[in-house]
Formats: sequence, structure tokens, C-alpha cells
Amino acid sequence: MKNVPRPAHGRATTSRQILAILTLVFAAPSFAGPGHDGGHDHDEAPVVTNPDAPKRLPDGSVFLPKLSQRQLGIRTVVAETQSLPRTWQWVGKVVMDPNAGGRVQPTIDGRIEAGPRGLPVLGQAVRKGEVLARVRPSANPIERAGQRAQAAELRASLEIAKKQLARLQELEGSVPRKEIEAAQAEVRSLDEQLAAVGSSLSTPEALVTPVSGVIAASNVVAGQVVEAREVLFEIVDPARLQVEAIAHDATQANGVAQASASVDGGQTAFPLAWVGAGRALREQSLPVLFRTVEGTAPPLSVGQPLQVVVQTREQITGIPVPGAALVKNPANQEIVWVHTSAERFVPRTVRHRPLDGATVTITDGLAAGDRVVVQGAALVNQVR
Repeated sequence: MKNVPRPAHGRATTSRQILAILTLVFAAPSFAGPGHDGGHDHDEAPVVTNPDAPKRLPDGSVFLPKLSQRQLGIRTVVAETQSLPRTWQWVGKVVMDPNAGGRVQPTIDGRIEAGPRGLPVLGQAVRKGEVLARVRPSANPIERAGQRAQAAELRASLEIAKKQLARLQELEGSVPRKEIEAAQAEVRSLDEQLAAVGSSLSTPEALVTPVSGVIAASNVVAGQVVEAREVLFEIVDPARLQVEAIAHDATQANGVAQASASVDGGQTAFPLAWVGAGRALREQSLPVLFRTVEGTAPPLSVGQPLQVVVQTREQITGIPVPGAALVKNPANQEIVWVHTSAERFVPRTVRHRPLDGATVTITDGLAAGDRVVVQGAALVNQVR
């Protein structure tokens, strides 16, 4: 008898064949038909990059076309090595000239009253000797009672002195002349004392300006009650101001040749005249005083902070460039931009010292002959 295959075995063989065929079908790569791109839209316009646009190159330099340079106002200068004075940079502030400014303070407690021209306002020009305001004296009840008692005592003494003088004058021929004169002097003295006591709490004190100038500070209104020695007005002469700086080392104040100050980070600088240095430390620093040169300083205010640059007689070698040429790179380092070719700018890390309020001395990082960007450096630094 022949062996007949069992149906179960045949079904298993067929299942393995179907599985193999499905595996080959799904494993084979599929190809899209015409008009099908797998989801990509070929109708979208490609991105076109302008080759002439300003851009930052991989080496950190900047490509800047000539047209962009003109639009940004880029200006350069040729670096030249020079022998320049050694400098120090101090923090300073504007102070009042004691000979051209002053303060108005009352000597008594009282209430403010307006002067002949009313109470002065800020910026008002005043003349020396002008009455700015008056202070009406104020006293407590005990002081007033003491004044009345003293006045009553003086009136009684004056009445007795007058009667004594009248009796002596009746006996003018029989009494010495000196006794009559002494009685007359006593009457006059008591009369003046009574008048002084009577007006001591009613006569206002006139507040007089000590110098000519303008009102820099006013701290009063009509009817205000003030105390003695309280600063009510400050008067300054805008043309005669001084600058006080702080030297961190006493040796820095020696050998000062000239100085300048800036009020806006070096954009506006003006010269200063040396006055002198103190000989007593103030908070471990030495105060140094300068005077503004008339006609050269911008409008200043008392208390305004300044950056003071002092040049000494000691010389160093460096390259002077405007302070606007210095910018910072992403690493927060001071750099300048050098124009190396027609449309290429390269950053240079430098070391510098202040030369005056608007110029710095490059001591390292530049070479003579480099074309340094002195105008528009911040704009070049922003190109990405």
C-alpha cells in the first residue's frame, strides 16, 4: 500500500510558501508612478541666496560690499605708532566753586515769607546782596512769656531811671555833671534794650544771596516752617564749576600734565585745568580737584558724574584711535575691525588705555599700516 500524504502536512507547506511570497513583496522597494513624488511639492520656488549681501564668513571676518559700506557710513584711518603719554582714568563729579557759589541758610527757626520779587525759582538769575526770602521768627509759649517778663522788667527799670534823671536835672547846679550824664546814658541803654526785646520775636530775618549766579536748588514754599542752618537755596555760577575726582593711589596724582573729562561715554570730551590734590585720604582714596576751562565745557550740573582722564609726563608707545572704534565680540573681548581688502573686514582683539575723553591708545593687537574702522564699527560688528 502506498503512503498517502496527510492533509495537515500539505497545509503547512502551503502556508510557508505564502509567507515567503508576502515577505518578498513587502521587502521590495516601491517606485512612485509618474506625477507622484512621495509628498514633496516640486512647485515651491527654491531659496535663492544673494551672493552680494553682507555676511559673516566662517573664519569670523565680514564680507561687506562697497554699496553697503557707503550706506552704513564706514570710515577708516591708517594706524600709526606714536609715543603717547601714560594716562589714568578716574571717576569724578561736578562740584560747586566755593568762590563762585554759595548756600542760603537761616540762623533762626521760623516761617518762610516771600521776598520783594517773590520766592525764587530754579534757574533764576540773582545778584549778590539780593533778598530772596524772609524768615519770620517763631517761639513757643514759654519763650514768649519770658520775653514779656523781661520787657516788663526793663520798662520798670526805665521808669525809675527817667525819674532819677529828672531829679538830677532839677539839681543841676548842685550835683556833679558826670552824675547827670551817667543817668542819661542809663536811660538810653534801657530804652534800647526794651526796643530790642520787644522786636526780637517779631522782626523777620532777611535771607540774602552771598554771590551772583543762578538758583541751582530751592527747597522752600511760602509758609513753610524751617529750622536754623537748614539749606534753603543753592546758588552757582554755571561758567565757574569744578570737578572733583578720586585717585586710587597717591602716586597717580604726581606728574599730571593735562586732563579731560567726558559726560557721555567718551562722545563729548572737554579739557580740565589742574587745581591740586588733597593730602588726606577719603575712604582710602585721594581727592583731586580740577577746574573747567571757560567756554569749552558743555552744560553741567552740580553732582553730575564724569569720567576723568589724566595724562602724565610718562610716555608709552601705542596707536591712537577714537573710542568709537572699540566694540565687543561674543566673548566680551575688546576688538577693532581692520579693513584688509576692498570688501573684507577682519576683527582684531586689542589691549588699550584711555588717552583722553574721546581717544584711546592701542598698546597690543594692531600693527602700523592697518586700516582701522573708526566710524560704523558697531554696525560692522552686527553683521551675521
